[in-house]
Amino acid sequence: MDEVEVSTVVYVPPEEVYEFLLDFPGYARYSEYLDRVVQDGDGSPGTNYDLVFSWWKLSYTARSAVTDVSPPTRIDWRIVKDIDAEGYWAVEPDPDGVPADVETASRVRFHVAFDPGSASDNAVDLPRLVSMDWVIEKVKPLIRKEATKIVERVVEDLEGQERDVDLKIHAGPDSV
Repeated sequence: MDEVEVSTVVYVPPEEVYEFLLDFPGYARYSEYLDRVVQDGDGSPGTNYDLVFSWWKLSYTARSAVTDVSPPTRIDWRIVKDIDAEGYWAVEPDPDGVPADVETASRVRFHVAFDPGSASDNAVDLPRLVSMDWVIEKVKPLIRKEATKIVERVVEDLEGQERDVDLKIHAGPDSV
């Protein structure tokens, strides 16, 4: 499994971060490649999301499902077709990350694990002479880049202003 995790500190309480992260359809405004998100459910376990992506000459709709929630600390999800992938948002208080002029801080983690070899060859209508392996190798670095941009934009929206965000990026040995 390839893995990537992006974490940072945001200067709002965990409960506020968690409620913000439950608004999954809003994520489309954070990603260059995510065109829209269609929600079926209320955000609790069993809620499905169709994530409509486009990149290069390709478009693809991924279907994810919320598998578990632990308010206000965690939202677990998995992709339910075409590729073996899962992940979570985790939120925890971070008293060490609180600057003197800030009342509270939370550490936010976005974690994704996926098996590129599990991608279905029929998932995407590929142009002639383009292999699924080629597409996967091109997309893997985009996943890391997009995870980073998403976390930066979440912080900006939560805090109401842009600032330099100290991101910690963790990746597994075969990771992106």
